[in-house]
Amino acid sequence: MEESKRKIFAQYAVLLLACCFFSQLYASSDVKFYESFDEAFDGKWIVSEKEEYSGVWKHAKSEGHDDYGLLVSEKARKYAIVKELDNVVDLKDGTVVLQYEVRLQEGLECGGAYLKYLRPQEAGWTAKGFDNASPYTVMFGPDKCGATNKVHFILKHKNPKSGEFIEHHLKFPPSVPSDKLTHVYTAVLKPDNEVLIFVDGEEKKKANFLSADDFEPPLIPAETIPDPEDKKPEDWDERAKIPDPDAKKPDDWDEDAPMEIEDEEAEKPEGWLDDEPEEIDNPEATKPEDWDDEEDGLWEAPKTDNPKCEEAPGCGEWKRPMKRNPAYKGKWHAPLIDNPNYKGIWKPRDIPNPDYFELDKPNFEPIAAIGIEIWTMQDGILFDNILIASDEKVAESYRKTAWKPKFDVEKEKQKAEETAESGGLKRYQKVVFDLLYKVADVPFLGEHKAKVLDLLEKAEAQPNLTVSVVISVVVVFFSILLKLIFGGKKQPQPKPARASAETEKTDAAETSTSNSQATEEKEEQSEDAAAAPRRRTRRDN
Repeated sequence: MEESKRKIFAQYAVLLLACCFFSQLYASSDVKFYESFDEAFDGKWIVSEKEEYSGVWKHAKSEGHDDYGLLVSEKARKYAIVKELDNVVDLKDGTVVLQYEVRLQEGLECGGAYLKYLRPQEAGWTAKGFDNASPYTVMFGPDKCGATNKVHFILKHKNPKSGEFIEHHLKFPPSVPSDKLTHVYTAVLKPDNEVLIFVDGEEKKKANFLSADDFEPPLIPAETIPDPEDKKPEDWDERAKIPDPDAKKPDDWDEDAPMEIEDEEAEKPEGWLDDEPEEIDNPEATKPEDWDDEEDGLWEAPKTDNPKCEEAPGCGEWKRPMKRNPAYKGKWHAPLIDNPNYKGIWKPRDIPNPDYFELDKPNFEPIAAIGIEIWTMQDGILFDNILIASDEKVAESYRKTAWKPKFDVEKEKQKAEETAESGGLKRYQKVVFDLLYKVADVPFLGEHKAKVLDLLEKAEAQPNLTVSVVISVVVVFFSILLKLIFGGKKQPQPKPARASAETEKTDAAETSTSNSQATEEKEEQSEDAAAAPRRRTRRDN
């Protein structure tokens, strides 16, 4: 009996080992390519020898980890590096998963962090000559600069009619995470023409390769196009409305009447000083010792406000203000009527599109290499764990084992730093409030003290209001201080305008008067400048 049990146990053990073996074999067969960068990349990844790609790649650890990656080490450089695959990957053969990690350790203000999945070299490229023009099948990954902030997915697809390869961009792609953590980007290409985009294992976008709503331009061209040879007829009238040819200008319509006229009812204010200039020579100014009349011209004292004008309603020549002309009607135009000859907006006729074709599935080009060809203003971009697989579960397992532990550590560190910063802010707030309470005890606050204390108590309950409270208390403090210093003095009354106080002027009249005075002042200044071109004035003496 015991012997029988041992045999059964042994059989189960062998079966279990066999299952594990075949499971591992099956899983490994689903991995088309994997690069962990645990070892140096020299000899496996080829750096472009093109002169423009001067950026230096380094085999370096991710900050805070013992895990290595491929590092962009310099700012404001172009980078290009490529890895040829041992076996070409056929995108037409079932599900294909493209996945990799990237960490923007210094952030990403302007630059790319995407991968290019390249066609075979027969398409016309070499590893050492890898550059922006090297033909790819898919471009995938983050790109950010100015208004651009997206996780690219671009398919280069061949038009079977024209033979031209066209870039088809995924519409409305997800945005790039704005932190400095390690993120994993996944694109799943399915045999039913679907493409799924994941960021950190979370689905961000689902699209269909053959849908015009999902790719720009669409993979399948329009059946018809505007005829490039079609021309608009010369007698085609696109005007929906036209001036009424039978309309006539009214007899009393005066097109020459000005928009504004002088206000004849305005009277010069009593006490207006016609003979006094608004500015006079500064009596305290003296001619500088280093002034040379021959080189600098005739010296004139700088101007200052005429003190006599301070008490008077105004100085200088008084002019009536302008007001809106009630007779003004402006240029007469005939009213518009419906155009009897209107034919609508012309557009060329449609003709069959010579490049049109029908498609059941995208005609994917195979992938023979993976390249990174980017320009970036930031350093510290770290690429890691680049995977091509034929099973989504394989990609998920790599996320769990390779990416998730690193991300969790980085996330915890980020939270600790934020907590420390928050603690520092709380300490700062305590110092601020202690100081504010001392200010509130200043005797001259008087009746305002209760209001200030109430404001401080509310702010302590809502610490995010600290800055606004500081500003409010400072304003109150200085307002009271200024009242104590200047409270006994009367504020000077504003000078009356150059017209009677009874006259009501519209905004248009005031603007016109100001513009007229400004124009006259500029003309006077121009005349003075012409009369004494070498004259120099020092108003600060």
